[in-house]
Amino acid sequence: MTIFLQGLIFGVAYIAPIGMQNLFVVSTAIEQPIKRAFKVALIVIAFDISLALACFYGMGKLLQSTTWLELLVLLVGGLLVIYIGLQLLRQKNVTMETTNEQFSYKLAILTAFSVAWLNPQALVDGSVLLGAFRVTLADNVAHLFIIGVMVASFVWFISITGLVSKFKHLVSPKILLWINRICGGIIILYGIKLLVNFVQKL
Repeated sequence: MTIFLQGLIFGVAYIAPIGMQNLFVVSTAIEQPIKRAFKVALIVIAFDISLALACFYGMGKLLQSTTWLELLVLLVGGLLVIYIGLQLLRQKNVTMETTNEQFSYKLAILTAFSVAWLNPQALVDGSVLLGAFRVTLADNVAHLFIIGVMVASFVWFISITGLVSKFKHLVSPKILLWINRICGGIIILYGIKLLVNFVQKL
């Protein structure tokens, strides 16, 4: 049980800082009906957990040891992240209850995948942190730690989705539009950083 709690605490501490996943989940919770927001949160959780499992079992080492793969992730990730940011900046108006015609699960899945798996820094940093814990754990209890991390992901994203959805009436469409634009600017800067890293590694 102690190993599980360590994983749970680590998971929350690792996910909680404001990042692209949190920005995406919060924005969705404000803009979409609560049922749809929870569905998107589950998509984010699925990619977040799959990334944690990959890091725990060595994906970061593969990325570091395979130059062409790292370059590909940096290039594709940078371009895709910039595209997502530009879409947010180009928004002219935002409604609090988006219609089905305005919402796309395909785009939601692509965005959730991008902010997790096309983030080389998350892959490497996650592998270093999770890998460090992995080598300190006996094989017969290592699974308890990563289960704790996965539970933390589920609890965190579901909780912030619920809280933001409950209090989103305090946020006007105009405020949301500016939140999205700010998020878009941050995301674009992040994408540029990935492309700069790509050029530096060439």
